[in-house]
Amino acid sequence: MKTIGLIGGMSFESSAVYYRQVNEAVRARLGGLASAEVLMHSVNFEEIVALQKAGRWDLAAKRLSDVAAGLERAGATCVLICTNTMHMVADEVEAGLNVPLINIIDETALALKAGGAKRPLLLATRYTMEQPFYAERMSAMASTSWCQTQTAGPTPMTSFSTNSAQAGCWITPATGSSPSLRRQRQTAPTASSSAALKSA
Repeated sequence: MKTIGLIGGMSFESSAVYYRQVNEAVRARLGGLASAEVLMHSVNFEEIVALQKAGRWDLAAKRLSDVAAGLERAGATCVLICTNTMHMVADEVEAGLNVPLINIIDETALALKAGGAKRPLLLATRYTMEQPFYAERMSAMASTSWCQTQTAGPTPMTSFSTNSAQAGCWITPATGSSPSLRRQRQTAPTASSSAALKSA
């Protein structure tokens, strides 16, 4: 069994979900008491948030790149960043690796297409919603015919429509969303967990 490297701690609550689902996927496939070979480096989220607030994404990229390189040196055969927002620096992290970086935007887009999703909803941080990295990559992976930014009250909202399934994907902030949006909340660590399992 190969070893999966997880960059966690952003936050530790979400990292626990990734860790659990990776192991559940391994056990479902192999049976018995099987579990994944995992290396996790959990960073201090306070430091990462401070860099985000200061707009120092270059330093955040350097921090995660160093962590990813450490996981590779320790024996990881693939690396996964256990958070949507820090995929803003995924390209920089990937550039410093000799092993695959599993991009959860790619895996989520592929899972949505494969599942024939019509109007999936992602509740995200403001960084994820307002910066173009998520929308642009999701659009490319989902073969979208258009992508536009709308305004729903005081908060922007990005929508996607795919050529193949005419699906819509709405991205709205994790805070300030309406009760009806919160009831529709969808999370997608399963797609990432499955991708990590395939790579391992």
